[in-house]
Amino acid sequence: MRATVPTGLASVEDPALAAFRCSPRAPRPRRQPKGIPSVRTGRVRKGVLLQCHTDSPDTMRASFGPTTTQHHKRFPDQKMGDTSDLDRQIEQLKKCEIITENEVKALCSKAREILVEESNVQRVDAPVTVCGDIHGQFYDLKELFKVGGDVPLTNYLFMGDFVDRGFYSVETFLLLLALKVRYPDRITLIRGNHESRQITQVYGFYDECLRKYGSITVWRYCTEIFDYLSLSAIIDGKIFCVHGGLSPSIQSLDQIRTIDRKQEVPHDGPMCDLLWSDPEDTQGWGISPRGAGYLFGSDVVAQFNATNDIQMICRAHQLVMEGYKWHFNETVLTVWSAPNYCYRCGNVAAILELNENLQKNFTIFEAAPQESRGIPSKKPQADYFL
Repeated sequence: MRATVPTGLASVEDPALAAFRCSPRAPRPRRQPKGIPSVRTGRVRKGVLLQCHTDSPDTMRASFGPTTTQHHKRFPDQKMGDTSDLDRQIEQLKKCEIITENEVKALCSKAREILVEESNVQRVDAPVTVCGDIHGQFYDLKELFKVGGDVPLTNYLFMGDFVDRGFYSVETFLLLLALKVRYPDRITLIRGNHESRQITQVYGFYDECLRKYGSITVWRYCTEIFDYLSLSAIIDGKIFCVHGGLSPSIQSLDQIRTIDRKQEVPHDGPMCDLLWSDPEDTQGWGISPRGAGYLFGSDVVAQFNATNDIQMICRAHQLVMEGYKWHFNETVLTVWSAPNYCYRCGNVAAILELNENLQKNFTIFEAAPQESRGIPSKKPQADYFL
């Protein structure tokens, strides 16, 4: 049966809970928090690559790298053997042609060197263009660059969910990663809830890697990189960007900086909440119907913004039929950048352009025309598209 998508925000992710529920550590119904607990500073739990049922402890430590952007000092001109090789790979990926497994390995190795230097709250300078979910819709990503400008002429911040559901998650993620390596100061990538080993095994990226490369090696390279992606970003100290939302375990940006992000997305806790939570027209905290993260109200946002001296929160994570939507008197903004989501929802997409004074301009765009698209795999569309 074809799903009905309501106007405004649509929670189309709920089936993703199956990936979490396969584990004994899957989220259980939780009580609404009475207060706001502090971030755990002891031990955290780690997911294991292919075994949802296996846990291993790890000690929480400080976030990776400095809290300010220092790439240009350490990586003045990104090279992978020869810069011309990387440029060639970028042009190849722009044609929606995959690069070799060895090239993916080298690309991920160089990307890891760059990403490890970034903070959990990565500083980004305006002007910048902020983008929401892409979900493997490669030709719509090209449409985004068409209306927003190419890298490096435009400075971009992508708020996660690069993969799954679309036909071209491999090409989409590798192109964004190659652009990150080539122009580390002109594109920032933060982690979404789909940048996860467990979720990608359910929603398409795992199967796509296996189909296009004949093994899961490329999937392993990419999912290792997921662990190095920043959890959030702060634009000029005033606009906090995160994939999902807030956490009852977090009151300050400094607490986010203490999270050990180099791990599979946990089933609960502050890291999980940042990637899974949603705003809701309520007060305080509520239990999320997703089974992970929380619902948070306007009073929670007001307190968080005041504590951290920020103007607003910008996030993605939820389908918006109009491309973007304001919440709570313009203190929270949802941006969605995958037009005609899953090739069937009929929504438009949006990007947020911020100038040097943080003045906002929204660019709305539609899905790329059919004649500009390649021919996707003839394999029947899997259940996770429904």
